[in-house]
Amino acid sequence: MKQTTLPTKESIIEASKRIAPFVHRTPILRSAFFDKKTNSSLFFKCENFQKVGAFKSRGATNACLLLTSKERKSGVTTHSSGNHAQALARAAGILDMKSYIVMPETAAKIKVEATRQYGGIIRFCKPTLAAREQTLQEIVEQTGATVIHPYNDFRIIEGQATACLELLSQTDEKLDYVFCPVGGGGLLSGTALALAYFSPETKLIGCEPLRANDAKRSFDTKTFVPSENPKTIADGLLTSLGSLTFPIICNFVSDIITVDESEIVDALKLVWERTKIIIEPSSAVAVAVAISGKINLKNKKAAVILSGGNVDLNQLALFFNN
Repeated sequence: MKQTTLPTKESIIEASKRIAPFVHRTPILRSAFFDKKTNSSLFFKCENFQKVGAFKSRGATNACLLLTSKERKSGVTTHSSGNHAQALARAAGILDMKSYIVMPETAAKIKVEATRQYGGIIRFCKPTLAAREQTLQEIVEQTGATVIHPYNDFRIIEGQATACLELLSQTDEKLDYVFCPVGGGGLLSGTALALAYFSPETKLIGCEPLRANDAKRSFDTKTFVPSENPKTIADGLLTSLGSLTFPIICNFVSDIITVDESEIVDALKLVWERTKIIIEPSSAVAVAVAISGKINLKNKKAAVILSGGNVDLNQLALFFNN
């Protein structure tokens, strides 16, 4: 059933309980190297260890569990070329539902195969928003499937908020800052609500590539600015903010800070080399902002949400020669 009201403190707690049997309680990682580099106590929330390798499993699972029995019979659908496609296919499979995933013809093979392995019924389209939406509408008309938007859905936002709720329960002391990447804004707006309800003194910093800075421009002007053909290695942060995520971000986020491609690559390398874990470039954006010095973290306690770890290993040369 479509959720039409802003997630509440109570509903986020309930979402956390609802999805708990189906997702990981992801660990917190510490690094003496990054503590020293930032002169702070830095906590990494490792959503790269989440089911399907990204935080997206939280929102997709929550949305599917909230469907009525009638809705479940018709299945779910979405358009996505990345982590949401895999997360929704997996969540639908858990509940023995069909999932119809619209993917552009240009989608990475590794993501297509992963979505298919989770049970997603894929329909390809031209790599344009118009083609995606038209194909999605055709599926809805043919199957009656419920559309689960990647981020512009309160059920999704509520699910994503559970990552921050979990983070707060895993740190003994109050956090001064949380750094979170932003693309469409599902994770950032969920994190914003979680902090507003459970740790209002903590400042939330949205983190965005300079080459895809529509959220920053929207936030600064308080006027929606669409994403227009962005070019960045952080391919999970290419989408525009949504009609639901934009006002939440405007009301509850402290600031949005951008970093350039070289900063993103440097952060990616440092995490891989120093922590021995794999994160994707979108996660590295938040790390890059945290270590940039643009926020003075001296003697502060801060957390970085590592949003995912899905890397196409065939693209490594692209990352490091950018």
